[in-house]
Amino acid sequence: MSILTFIILLPILTAAAVLLGAPARKTSLLGSAITLLLSVVALLSYNQTAGGFQFQSSADIVPGWDLKFYLGADGLSLVLILLATLVTHAAVWVSPLNVKSENAFYACVLFIAAGAIGAFASLDLFFFYAFHELALIPTFLLIGIWGSGDRFAAAWNITVYLALGSIVLLVGIIGLYQMMPVGERTFDIVKLQQLAATHKLDLTNANWVYLCLLFGFGILISLFPFHTWAPQAYASAPTPAAMLHSGVLKKFGLYGLLRIAVPILPEAAQHWMNLLLIMLAGNVLWVGLATIAQRKLDFMLGYASVMHAGYIFLGIATLNIIGFNGAALLIFAHGIAVAALFAISGKLREQTGTLTLSELGGIAKTAPFLGLAFGFAGFAAIGLPGFGNFASELMIFFGAFKSGSGYAMGVPLTNFQIVTVISLWGAVISAIFMLRAYSAVFMGEPNQRWSHVTDAKPATRWPVFMLLAVLMLAGFYPQFFLNFIQPSMKSLLALF
Repeated sequence: MSILTFIILLPILTAAAVLLGAPARKTSLLGSAITLLLSVVALLSYNQTAGGFQFQSSADIVPGWDLKFYLGADGLSLVLILLATLVTHAAVWVSPLNVKSENAFYACVLFIAAGAIGAFASLDLFFFYAFHELALIPTFLLIGIWGSGDRFAAAWNITVYLALGSIVLLVGIIGLYQMMPVGERTFDIVKLQQLAATHKLDLTNANWVYLCLLFGFGILISLFPFHTWAPQAYASAPTPAAMLHSGVLKKFGLYGLLRIAVPILPEAAQHWMNLLLIMLAGNVLWVGLATIAQRKLDFMLGYASVMHAGYIFLGIATLNIIGFNGAALLIFAHGIAVAALFAISGKLREQTGTLTLSELGGIAKTAPFLGLAFGFAGFAAIGLPGFGNFASELMIFFGAFKSGSGYAMGVPLTNFQIVTVISLWGAVISAIFMLRAYSAVFMGEPNQRWSHVTDAKPATRWPVFMLLAVLMLAGFYPQFFLNFIQPSMKSLLALF
């Protein structure tokens, strides 16, 4: 068995131990810490010179169907596995201390992690899809049982939307399977890429297959206008669920577009490019303006998460190495930043019972660490220099504007350049809602109602500090992550 097998199995085995009666919090912390350590070891052990998929292992499930439990990871996969294990460890740390049905709660958190890691490590289409579905079930349970506010409506809303997205995605995967030659049909992603590179796929219905993949992945990511499920779900979800779904699980769809849909069906991707540009502009502009209108911190963070996904879509749409690198790095950086923001807001809700902006204020005087940490994470989300979001968004904007270049001065901007300009305005919108929220919650005269609010304890500070440190590493030295990401992006672009 490869190290990837252990990274996937460890959260599952830890969850099983917790369900059988092991101390929930201590066991989950130990299991998530070892999983994080293994993911770091895998990343640092990756041979960048050799490149390609490494740490491969395979076990036949249904030989006649060429269905096998096939794992492997390249630089892109390993960076996203690191994202999943980082956020999982932080999510376990910030979980409430006195939660009902504690063992079941922590088991659900660990099952989400296992599903996300399995999806990023799978080289078989069936298990790539199945692992994601595995992660959705505990997500629904966490929101419906342990959530807050109108949690039942939120749980049903996310169930309906994500079930619809999964069905549309499954139709796209079946269509992709049908495009292969009859004697060479396979669920093997590597073989599928080889068939695409050697022009052996039947492209008769390629445009419609790609559209199903785009809408399927897009609904799971909250691509405009299929985004309305996300803010309510994140606002109602317990803190670990919001961190894991917004920071990790939602990245499954973006990873799927980068790994499968766009490189295997590039002509179809170009055919529907204007549609994608319109939809991602909706993410940035429409959802951005809706974010400004929010009056609760949790809803604002939910809408902000949806908005910033538009930048990643723009990077994927560029179909060039600069944009792809930026999109992949932003997947990682955005996941870290939004997880940190939800972790801090969760701690505030535990002490105040509300996240309504007008009811808060002056919290930084009694909780200076929470104020400082939220400021750092908020600045990262805005895209300030020094954080991974800035480096990745810069690459996306350069890559996007380059995709529309080659025209003489004086000629109207291309569609790509127009959407890039719109997306640049998103940075202004982000600054407005994030700075307003920071001012409303942490600045000003303290509200006497919150005189009892205390700062995060040293044990609670560790996960937030860990996330912010990694975020700053990606900002000050993005090349560390790009050294793993770029070879993967080049190999995907080579399929075109």
